[in-house]
Amino acid sequence: MDEILDDSLTAQIQYQDGHPVTLRQSKVRLLIKGEPAQELICEKDTISIGSAQRNDVVLKDRRVSREHCKIVLEPLGYVITDLGSTNGTYVNKTRVREAFLTSGANLNLGGLEMKFFIINKQIKIAPSTEDRFGLIIGRSRQMREIFTILEKISPTNSTVVLEGQTGTGKEVVSRTIHTQSLRANGPFVVFDCSAVPKDLLETELFGHERGAFTGASQSRKGLFEMADGGTLFLDEIGELGLDLQPKLLRALEHREIRRVGSNKSVPIDVRLIAATNRDLQKEVRAKRFREDLYFRLSVVKIKLPELKRRSEDIELLANHFLEMMNRQNPGATPKSFAPQALAALRAYAWPGNVRELLNVVERASLFADEDIIQLEDLPKHIAPGQGVAECVNDVFDNDFKHAKENWVEQFEKEYLSSLLARCNGSLSAAAKEADLDRKHLRKLVRKYGLITQEH
Repeated sequence: MDEILDDSLTAQIQYQDGHPVTLRQSKVRLLIKGEPAQELICEKDTISIGSAQRNDVVLKDRRVSREHCKIVLEPLGYVITDLGSTNGTYVNKTRVREAFLTSGANLNLGGLEMKFFIINKQIKIAPSTEDRFGLIIGRSRQMREIFTILEKISPTNSTVVLEGQTGTGKEVVSRTIHTQSLRANGPFVVFDCSAVPKDLLETELFGHERGAFTGASQSRKGLFEMADGGTLFLDEIGELGLDLQPKLLRALEHREIRRVGSNKSVPIDVRLIAATNRDLQKEVRAKRFREDLYFRLSVVKIKLPELKRRSEDIELLANHFLEMMNRQNPGATPKSFAPQALAALRAYAWPGNVRELLNVVERASLFADEDIIQLEDLPKHIAPGQGVAECVNDVFDNDFKHAKENWVEQFEKEYLSSLLARCNGSLSAAAKEADLDRKHLRKLVRKYGLITQEH
């Protein structure tokens, strides 16, 4: 579709009947008056303007401060913010500290005049005809729609938020975005915000100077500096404390960080991809996540579907994972699935999503005695037995109350068995993944006679 001038919402995926139909991408066009006049096109989420060389728009004019102003893409449009310039930032002849910009606005930076335009590009989202994109595999419509979105946004510098349940493949998607971007030759740094004590998160992200705190015997780079020129993937970003969120926001907006114990700012060039299994909008309403950081992150937001919602991908993924296992054992006869085993995999609900499927395939590949993986080589909670599916057939043999109780008990037992297997028997890890109170989980584990580690 042709590019159009538009003042409405910028980078946004529009949905219809639960499916993405259009992707709106934006860029800024600046016409700078002078002799000669200049025309600049900027596609970044944050555009810094000033006379210093590190700015996106460098204006060699004595009236312009080194860091004069910035233009930031937000869900409601573009916002210009003066950065304490000497001669001021004006929008349509009014001096502003911060203001929304409409297409065609006249800007004046300490006397230097320019005109601002928004160019929005509407892209229709048709499901890809391929069954993979980069490292991601799937033939379901949901995944092929995501492939189309990723193809469009990967080459940009847009910040991306990936939402989805644990195990849906958020890290694989983020790595694919990186490999398909212009930053592919730069570093790809992964950090799980939930895996580090909250009092160490700041130094992990931003680094520290020698002597900044007890035990800091030498200076150390943080993850932002390590990812410079590449991509930083922050998993479980909803775990960041409110005290650290403003510092992350500042790093994104100013593209610079300060190490713990330092007053010196370090410039960074990093694309951020964030992931969460929480609903960040609910976290904002509950005052556990800053609204301004949420807006800054949610330039492009993609929700990854649970595996049970794309059951047509299960066989494709299972065979792909088994091929991976076969390649790791080049001297052995390649293994394959019996039809009954594949049918059992397709029928299972996969509460642990793609990660659980990978673990099951790896286990079956290791323990199967024959070259054909049979039904009995699969875990008992996946192979047919007196499971939840069989409870359906028993409904009419019991009254409602007992049928429901049987159903719930069987579900709980199979879910907990799978959960504990994924968490290597750790009660604490299982409680965190399932979002259950640890005491309640322990009670359920004892009820069904499941063995677990008490940590």
